Amino acid sequence: MWYRVNTMRITSQRLLLSLVALLVAGACKKESAGTAKSDDKAEIAIGATLPLTGAESRTGGFFKEGYELAFDEVNAAGGLDVGGKKRKVKLTLYDDTTNQATANSLADKLINSDKVDFLLGTYSTALVEAQSTIAEQNKMPYVNGGGAASHIYKRGYKYIFGVLSPVELLGTTLMNWIDEQQKAGKLPRPSKIAVLWENTAHGKDFKKGISDFAAKSGGAYEIAIDESFELNGKDFSALLGKVKAAAVDLFLADAHLPDYITMHRQYLDAGLCHKVVSYGARGSEKAAVDALGKDNVAYVLSGVWWSPQLADTIPLAKKFVEAFKAKYSGKTPEWYHALAYEAARALFAGIQQAGSTDREAVRAKLAALKIESMLPGGTVEFPADHGGEAQNLFIVQQNQPDGTSPVIYPKEVAKAAGVAPSPRCTP
Repeated sequence: MWYRVNTMRITSQRLLLSLVALLVAGACKKESAGTAKSDDKAEIAIGATLPLTGAESRTGGFFKEGYELAFDEVNAAGGLDVGGKKRKVKLTLYDDTTNQATANSLADKLINSDKVDFLLGTYSTALVEAQSTIAEQNKMPYVNGGGAASHIYKRGYKYIFGVLSPVELLGTTLMNWIDEQQKAGKLPRPSKIAVLWENTAHGKDFKKGISDFAAKSGGAYEIAIDESFELNGKDFSALLGKVKAAAVDLFLADAHLPDYITMHRQYLDAGLCHKVVSYGARGSEKAAVDALGKDNVAYVLSGVWWSPQLADTIPLAKKFVEAFKAKYSGKTPEWYHALAYEAARALFAGIQQAGSTDREAVRAKLAALKIESMLPGGTVEFPADHGGEAQNLFIVQQNQPDGTSPVIYPKEVAKAAGVAPSPRCTP
């Protein structure tokens, strides 16, 4: 009896152990199959949010067009070559309403509910800065063309990659052109500068580029006004009053498009005029010309990341402009479209070079990426010593009375000679 009971116990234990082993093996097999299935999906899921409503809705719409062109081109060619297999790409896009909290919650939704493979970034420094934290927490590669403040890339993050060069370099580039005019005797030495900057990391970088250049100029430039302002302002009269009282030579402001339009309208109403006027990256946009009138924005300088004029010297830029016009009924792309398109191209290149949709493999390829580009300088890469932020050159444009805005700097891509001082201020 004892032997029979003990044998039954042993048999039961063996059956239990066998069942556990089968369950574990099944779970491992299922997990393995699930992983393989994820990398064998017909489509690669890529998520993004953009400010399609709210203060930045116009630019958000531009980024949407740039993204969609890039996706259409890949899918028309049969998809990305991933490990020898063609896989199409699908964009899941939400409206973040130009709101940081919304951008964050939707990024979390894309990653953890929609289960996208990768993220493309939203537009504007504030939104990218906030949203990239969600990507970093989830170890999700995040490629953006809408965040240029260097602070975003100084946080030690490993998963963010930025196609926009830093705004500090924008300020420096404007000053390089101004310095050429001063050395040619067209501007006074010293020149007094008013620096107005939006109270964001973007604005602080712009201010730093101008201020550092002035500090190293050996007395050629003096910062007479150094003032910040809040985004989406309605009344800049007090600030402009300070500028008027200071009798400066150069008016250099950093502003997003809505603030540029509002501030420059009030600048004109106040009867202001300076030898050089710039609103940073803003100035040549059709929306501003339409809102203010081409005569009122004549001779405004803008430092930009890209221009369709580069199609004359960069083959990829020519190809992009032609494709964009074909898709969007002859419309000419602006730099916003180009940077969105290049962000998508960079992500696609990282996926193809990795040969899989494994996040870590793609992150590593993005970190080492160097591909031909339509941006000034001819390549896209994400240098580690700049936190993954591109360092491409800026170009300077100057609005003309006929409504054009030719590139005037650097000389190797210039379409016209710049004018200084502004003829608008000639008695």
